[in-house]
Amino acid sequence: MNDVKDVKPVRLALADVLSLGTVGLRTRRMRAVLSALGIAVGIATMVAVTAIPESNERALMDELAALGPNLLQVNAADNPEQDFGLPAESIEMVRRIGPVTSVTAVANTHAVVRRSDLTDPRDGSGLSVLAARPDLLGTLEAGLHSGHFLDRAGGEFPTVVLGSVAASRLGIPSVPSHAPPPQIMIDKSWFAVVGVLATTPLSPEIDRSVLVGWEAARAELGFDGRPTVLYLRAREAAIESVRAVLPATVHPAEPSRVRVTLPSDALFAKRATEQTFSVLFVGLAAVALLVGGIGVANTMVISVLERRSEIGLRRALGANRGQIRIQFLTESVVLSALGGTAGTALGIAGSAAYATYHDLPVVIPALAVAGSLGGAVVVGVIAGVYPSIRAARLAPTVALASA
Repeated sequence: MNDVKDVKPVRLALADVLSLGTVGLRTRRMRAVLSALGIAVGIATMVAVTAIPESNERALMDELAALGPNLLQVNAADNPEQDFGLPAESIEMVRRIGPVTSVTAVANTHAVVRRSDLTDPRDGSGLSVLAARPDLLGTLEAGLHSGHFLDRAGGEFPTVVLGSVAASRLGIPSVPSHAPPPQIMIDKSWFAVVGVLATTPLSPEIDRSVLVGWEAARAELGFDGRPTVLYLRAREAAIESVRAVLPATVHPAEPSRVRVTLPSDALFAKRATEQTFSVLFVGLAAVALLVGGIGVANTMVISVLERRSEIGLRRALGANRGQIRIQFLTESVVLSALGGTAGTALGIAGSAAYATYHDLPVVIPALAVAGSLGGAVVVGVIAGVYPSIRAARLAPTVALASA
């Protein structure tokens, strides 16, 4: 026995370690598949809850880039029901701010719009009649669904452009190109509908409005020329500086009654809510991964108990405790890595399918993929520590006797 103890064990090559470490997986395939499945579910969930929000964020950023995150709205009201109007010269005052690239305005005329003169005069359909300047469309970067907008010449005549919601409520989804334009009644005057706007995501109040030319509102509706809301665009790098000076610029006498908002903030708030749910889902995925790791550890403990004769024989033939530990630790890591690889592939496929179905850009974060694979290996190492130590502590005589 002393001669056996003095024999220096042969160092195992990497190929030998992998061969020995996968013996249990090759001989007990169904058990290995079921154990790896727990890891795969956790990893697939982690990839999906990381990639899907990334696709949503990319779509949101593309939308903001198209709409422009540099749009500011100056609301001349303490609340939407009590607008007091801004000074008529406020538009030109804002235009003088250096970083401002464009500015326009609308004003509430407090008029009532009806589909025809047969409609109850008290029924305004919940729509606002706004006096609008000709450059409104360009500043909002809005589009037309049909017809044309209020140009400087047409703005003096009794013509209107409908927001998308207003058009639906009034039963005028589009303006015919080769027929007389439909007409609506505002107060006691008839106006021809010359255009219908596409949806304006950053300015939903425009969707619910009937837009009248600035000068036509003066002539037909008794509009006093004072704007209610200003829309302006400024250089993105200076947006916060412009936002800070707007109240005093717009209404020097009562700057506290001026509210300045960044419409894209609402979209960012929505994104923050989505991120909160993403954190929750990541936590659930981590729990699933933990359960999978416990399953792997349980499988390895059972494997040690079933393979005591193999362990005793190897120890008797000269394998030391370190080689036994590395054999079972390798088996645990390989099992988890296989589950992690399958889970990563499943998560990528599921995320791509979701993004494609919802017409979102497919974004698979490389860090998430690498982290998932690395996490699977870490789980394998942790799950294999106790079983490998237990296997290494088995004495050869005890292991062979219990076989």
